[in-house]
Amino acid sequence: MSASATTRPSLGRPATGLPTGLRHVLARTAAVVSALFLAACDPVGSSQQASGPEIGPLIDPSEPVRVALLAPAGTGSQDLEWLARSLKNAARMAAGDAQGASIDLRIYDSGASTESAVAQANAAADAGAQIILGPLFAEGANAVGNAMMPRNINVLTFSNNAQIAGGNVFILGNSFETIADRLVGYGMTQGKRNVLVVAEDDVAGQLGGRAIETAIARNGARMAGRVNHPVSISGIDAVTSQITEAAQSGQVDAVFMTANNQAVLPYLTQQLAAAGVRSPGIQMMGLTRWDQPGTRLGLPQLAEGWFALPDQGMQRQFEARYAQAHGEAPHQLASLAYDGVAAIASLARDGRRNALTTSGLTQRAGFTGVGGIFRLQRDGTIQRGLAVGTIRGNQLVVLDPAPRTARGLGS
Repeated sequence: MSASATTRPSLGRPATGLPTGLRHVLARTAAVVSALFLAACDPVGSSQQASGPEIGPLIDPSEPVRVALLAPAGTGSQDLEWLARSLKNAARMAAGDAQGASIDLRIYDSGASTESAVAQANAAADAGAQIILGPLFAEGANAVGNAMMPRNINVLTFSNNAQIAGGNVFILGNSFETIADRLVGYGMTQGKRNVLVVAEDDVAGQLGGRAIETAIARNGARMAGRVNHPVSISGIDAVTSQITEAAQSGQVDAVFMTANNQAVLPYLTQQLAAAGVRSPGIQMMGLTRWDQPGTRLGLPQLAEGWFALPDQGMQRQFEARYAQAHGEAPHQLASLAYDGVAAIASLARDGRRNALTTSGLTQRAGFTGVGGIFRLQRDGTIQRGLAVGTIRGNQLVVLDPAPRTARGLGS
């Protein structure tokens, strides 16, 4: 396949586009969201199976573990600079918390380009890095994985694109597969067996839709149909009646939307609610956090919809510590850097020479991170313990808490 550096189109149509605020939000996030999912033509994991070879150097646990962080700094983008700053600060916090282990954290500004990420990863390896934390974007992570494979170095990327996972590349981001599995599984316990999938027709939307379909099959639910729509007002308008007819047919218990684009969710759910499709009559579900940004809490069409989220108690503790130390709120992805360093420190603290190898990183017990329990898989994917939340009375309400042990992650 080929991957181009495309960004998401604006959600609009001639003469009657979105409100200016939504257009601006979309413009700021488009490049980041799109690039998180784009992968290069030859994913590292394509030839590596779950039982593949052992990768990664043996270490001396009594010596500092040399960790290289690739941060997306130096782009000039305000949002990316905030994210890069947050990743750096969170990684430093985790290194400082690593009691019983010594982390030699070295930070490299890798920008947003694939070429820069590979160059900085090679520089880090030349300087003795034993493991790479980052980069952010899937295409860069895939390329860094290819570059680090002959050097026997594992890569823990901040991407959540499972398509690039495998071999020496592990994703730390909360994957569509994990979210979809959590929500469909919870839905089955609540009698929501027949699921209609509604997906955007862009790269992220199609990957998300595929993850939902896989979760439906894995949990023994029934696929009640799928509707794809363009990322535009006219595209959503064109499928609203189709979604409504299916949802009200008596054969659908839940509508599961990808709605990755920040501007899609408010508009799509508003149109469906106006047509009589809303929770709790038909259970609405989504792959994204419906409670963020906070202004969404007051949107009536989102009330009683389901979404997945990290362990809120642990997340808030981290955010409070971060804000006190750095004078600003962390980016929502900052926790990934903390989790990566904390996992490495945990293995080193246990005196494990294989801490940075495939078998060390994929220990069955998993790790406790900022947002709760997580476990890296041998195929490079990640399992995260997630809660199920909803919006009720303009507030976030947790319907089913996140598991606190690896047993709650399943097989």
